[in-house]
Amino acid sequence: MEYYAHSSEDGTRLQTVAEHLKGTAEKCRAFAAEFGAESIGSLMGNVHDVGKCTEEFQNRLLNDGPKVDHSTAGAVLCAYLGQLWAAECVAGHHGGLPDFGNLRLDRPGESTLCGRLKKGKDRIREILECCVQIGLHLPANVPDLAPKDKLQVSYWTRVLYSCLVDADFLDTELFMQGDRGRGGSDDLQTLLARLEKYIEPWQNPQTKLNRLRCEILNTCLAAGEKPRGVYTLTVPTGGGKTVASLGFALRHAVHHGMKRIVYVIPYTSIIDQNAAVFRSILGDGNVLEHHSGVDIELSDGAKPEEIRKALATENWDMPIVVTTAVQFFESMFAAKTSRCRKLHNIARSVLIFDEAQMLPLPHLKPCVAAMASLAEQFRSTVVLCTATQPSLDDLMKDFAPKHPVTELCPQTVRLQESFRRVTFRKAGVLGDDMLAQELQEHSQVLCIVNSRKAAQRIFERLPKEGSFHLSTLMIPVQRQKILEEIRERLKAGLPCRVVSTSLIEAGVDVDFPTVWREMAGLDSILQDSILQAAGRCNREGKRSADESIVTIFEREELPPMLFRTAIGAAREAMDGGRDPGDMETMARYFRSLRSLTGDAIDKQRVIQAFEQGIEGCDFPFRTVAERFKLIDQDTYTIYVPADKNGEELVRRLEDGECSRGLYRQLGRYAVSVYEPHFKALYAAGAIRTAKDIHALDDRSAVLDNMKLYSETLGLTLEPETGQALFQ
Repeated sequence: MEYYAHSSEDGTRLQTVAEHLKGTAEKCRAFAAEFGAESIGSLMGNVHDVGKCTEEFQNRLLNDGPKVDHSTAGAVLCAYLGQLWAAECVAGHHGGLPDFGNLRLDRPGESTLCGRLKKGKDRIREILECCVQIGLHLPANVPDLAPKDKLQVSYWTRVLYSCLVDADFLDTELFMQGDRGRGGSDDLQTLLARLEKYIEPWQNPQTKLNRLRCEILNTCLAAGEKPRGVYTLTVPTGGGKTVASLGFALRHAVHHGMKRIVYVIPYTSIIDQNAAVFRSILGDGNVLEHHSGVDIELSDGAKPEEIRKALATENWDMPIVVTTAVQFFESMFAAKTSRCRKLHNIARSVLIFDEAQMLPLPHLKPCVAAMASLAEQFRSTVVLCTATQPSLDDLMKDFAPKHPVTELCPQTVRLQESFRRVTFRKAGVLGDDMLAQELQEHSQVLCIVNSRKAAQRIFERLPKEGSFHLSTLMIPVQRQKILEEIRERLKAGLPCRVVSTSLIEAGVDVDFPTVWREMAGLDSILQDSILQAAGRCNREGKRSADESIVTIFEREELPPMLFRTAIGAAREAMDGGRDPGDMETMARYFRSLRSLTGDAIDKQRVIQAFEQGIEGCDFPFRTVAERFKLIDQDTYTIYVPADKNGEELVRRLEDGECSRGLYRQLGRYAVSVYEPHFKALYAAGAIRTAKDIHALDDRSAVLDNMKLYSETLGLTLEPETGQALFQ
């Protein structure tokens, strides 16, 4: 009997199981060879669909019969050959990696790998006979290549799984749809030549700052021949970090025969800026942006280049990939096929973690462990790139003992003063009235505070003419209009006083002559940040540092609980009058922050889960994937149809349209609120004749009472007892 793996959509062509196994095994072997696991890659590809060699599956394929579990058979075969981690990958090659479970305690039929193996082990004779029927020759001995450390096993298995998933998808795609136009990018040697041509005019700098930037760039280029490993690149703001890091990455990748360069960046706004620079130097067809702000849906009539980029988002098969920390790290701990598929293409790559100090503190330990594993196991080079290094040497040493952390540009400590753009001063504790008076003394000033409530209170104390308020209670499309007006007034020299929450620190390009910043952490993600605020002062370097003042103050109210640990660490670091922008102050800050945080740098206990298991379950791949979220999503969404375009988008949503493109556009009309605020709005509507909001689902709603939205203050709540603003 001939066994078939796939049928074309029109039913005119059939691919045999033997053909599919061969094609998948060849691809999987090549992918796994990048980290020395080709023998296991070949085994997985050769056996993953052996379970299709049954009458039940053939009935499913050819006659639309009932669904059949065809993955367990290949997993049983891998286990029979002594390859439990290959069995884990094969078992999950469609449904996602299962929890491994417990070899002693799990019962046959449980959803863990151990439960599935126990249920299927009695079929081993039948499975071996199927192999004979399709001419599959099993290897006599497959070496055990898995690392001994349990945590490293978890990363190794997930990347191995990626090899199988991508190989399976690619072989199936080739049969079903033919060549869809994947690949076609320039090689890294060509891209390096383009960069060298681009920077050639820079090698004769005329100003002091340009000479220093050129020195940093050339140091990074020369460092490209260093061994693969773990590096820091500490470049002061304004030192040309983007191009210098690209220079190192390209030179290093070409020197070591590596595959690609992946930039991991915290904010999509920064991604847009960096990706634009890379495209201008290297060509648009060689740079892939993969994050929530990029529309990757394909419509009828899509151009070949659009198709190629959309396909590349599936497995990152492009020489330069620019992505977010959320996309990267959540993929490193994922269990789903779609999230894991690209992981093998991170092996033997140069990985640049831009703004590395913004790694989220509650997940710092697993993130560092993931980065370390890429250097330790998968022949990648990791670069922590920032102006303010987060002091991760001790953690990195724990997880990558073979790769000491080395600075690529050691002279930056000497150069720091030359790039200084601002001067810090302290103003002590100020009441809101006094703070507003201080702000009115300046024609152009930015004031950043730690809560939305504080921003509204201070804004209300400023003169209306030339004053602006920004917070996350305003829809993005409205904030963008206000930012455009702010930039125009700054450029024209008109009065411009802005009170904002920390949203303006997230890569927003504005340049104020002076900034006032409420006491906060010095520099870390999800914390208000003094140094990020300083980046909005004299941003273009047109003024001297002495006349560009960043004033740090405290309000009479206690700061929000979320920020108190970071504020305590900042106070300790700046004790004795230390400058917040000094590298030694930053080192003190991160040491203090880590000390005050204690064991809270692995909020979901990911490391413990793989080293010790969870409630008797070893290697809980699926459970960890469900729990690990780099940014906790504890907010609710309210869509505000503030103009005709917003009204049309809401109408399309309520008519049943459901597409990523629509939700991406709707995001420009969305405000995120916490559960008590969401329920308060909903309850307020329930006791009125007209509802304030109507729910779309249990986590989103549309604002009906537009009196609750102000173009200057954003979303408010106005119960019968009087106006109460969201905090």
